[in-house]
Amino acid sequence: MGDEDKTGADGQATVIRPPNVLKAKVSAGGPGAVDLAALEKAQAVIADMGDSYLEWVEEDLAKIGRLLEGLKAAKDGGKDLLDRMFQISHDIKGHGGSFDYQLMTTLGHDLCHLIEKMDTAGPHEIEVIALYIGTMKLVISKRMQGSGGEQGKQLLAGLEQVLAK
Repeated sequence: MGDEDKTGADGQATVIRPPNVLKAKVSAGGPGAVDLAALEKAQAVIADMGDSYLEWVEEDLAKIGRLLEGLKAAKDGGKDLLDRMFQISHDIKGHGGSFDYQLMTTLGHDLCHLIEKMDTAGPHEIEVIALYIGTMKLVISKRMQGSGGEQGKQLLAGLEQVLAK
């Protein structure tokens, strides 16, 4: 069992350090071992796909932009359009971090969460969705990789301020 720090009956918390069972499960060689060369090769393939990611995300942003236009014209609140927008924003969320666009992951996650709460979209909801889409387009057009640095922080802070209103 793991190491434990025990205390007396004075009511202090007990710190329990569980054993590192994961280390025992991963073998350094032989069947089932982590192949570091394969891992490095996979990372290289992902890095080479970076340019393709920009094409994919630009296509996704164009699709979600067209859905937004359809949502603006929808008379029924656009539940089916919202469902498709959710799927695209989910894809954006999932791919962003893999290609060093963490801001896209954050924005995609937040947009997914927003859409998930909606049954239909009125003018206010459409305006907020448009703001997220516009922000994602800006991140990609400026190639704001990673967290976007200070510019990324300002972008997210500005988005939060607008949404708070």
